[in-house]
Amino acid sequence: MALSYQAMLAAVPVVLKAGNVPNIVGEAGIGKSALVAEVATQLHAKLYTTVVSLSEKGDLAIPIPPLTSESFIETADYGRLADVQFGYTHTLIEIIRYAEAHPQQPIIWFLDEFNRGTQAVQSELMNLVLQRTINTLTLPNQVQLVLAENPDASMRGFETSTYGVVASDAAIKDRTVRLVLTSDADDWLQWAAQTNPTTGQPNIHPLVQQFISEDVTRLNQADAADDLVATPRAWERVSANLTALADLPTATQAMIALDIFQGDIGTELGLAFEQFLEQQAIHLTPQQLYTGEPSGAVVPAELLTQFKAMSEPQKSTVLRSCLQLTTTYPLTVDANAGRFLQLLQMLSQDGQFSLVQQLGQNRDLLKQLYTANIAQQSPYVTALYQYLQQVASWSNQ
Repeated sequence: MALSYQAMLAAVPVVLKAGNVPNIVGEAGIGKSALVAEVATQLHAKLYTTVVSLSEKGDLAIPIPPLTSESFIETADYGRLADVQFGYTHTLIEIIRYAEAHPQQPIIWFLDEFNRGTQAVQSELMNLVLQRTINTLTLPNQVQLVLAENPDASMRGFETSTYGVVASDAAIKDRTVRLVLTSDADDWLQWAAQTNPTTGQPNIHPLVQQFISEDVTRLNQADAADDLVATPRAWERVSANLTALADLPTATQAMIALDIFQGDIGTELGLAFEQFLEQQAIHLTPQQLYTGEPSGAVVPAELLTQFKAMSEPQKSTVLRSCLQLTTTYPLTVDANAGRFLQLLQMLSQDGQFSLVQQLGQNRDLLKQLYTANIAQQSPYVTALYQYLQQVASWSNQ
């Protein structure tokens, strides 16, 4: 049985709490690394990652020559010998130092792409997983291991898998808890709509969310013409690229957008996504709305006319894009606040309320607007903050 992303968020901490080693199995790009990072945040643990597929034999601990003459041993019959010690990888050194400095802090050591390492590397890691030792070194108690693997054909349910992996040793299988991660569209869309605590914006651009929700098979869709698969990780790249494209002039966007999308998700799906964007008529970008001449807190007449001609969903979409770019175009700047307020008031009441709900999830922005409102030095910022309060109160009417 496979677990969704949200279910896996609950399962992995249970396995760790029980003192066992989770082994997360899932297709490439499905979100295993992001999952472990979220688990570490959830457990307030320091996260270290080693990509096993990039490791060589001896990377964790290799013999090194001694540095002093006292380390040499003279023998009667075998000549001069060196008492060789071990040199440990920098990651392991960092883990030990951090454990000593923070003895109460949980630590997760994530061994990613475990079964894509060579047999020699896996053998070297064997004692780490089974005995928690590397040569003479024992891992601190607060260090917990998490493995991630791509499917191999010996696993039930993955008999047709073609990944270039080395099947794990039977002892590893016996000492770890295999948890299969599956890609669930509803689950992914819920995560996509959540606010990223670092950026204060949705995890995935709203237009990408809409495109996937219209046909959920687009999540993990393979391209018939290319060797690309539109994995969740690929859609994250599309989301980030779409946000970055919004900062460019319209002509530049038109010239490069299709190639960028096709480089992420393949020829057919990339073209379908670009056509979807064109159908949304998002020819007005946040950059145009905020920087259009003449400057000031009033939207230029030409842009205002274009905005008025857009449908309600199109207006909402471009304003949601504005909310994704509050770092580039802060709403605490009077000119930006004035223009955003002017456009917001042109939405229907339902559209305004929905947009204000999204904005309300950005606590840092609300705090900044509140502070500016108290200062009473930026009239348009004050007007925007007070209007947002008014719209938010509509839920009580």
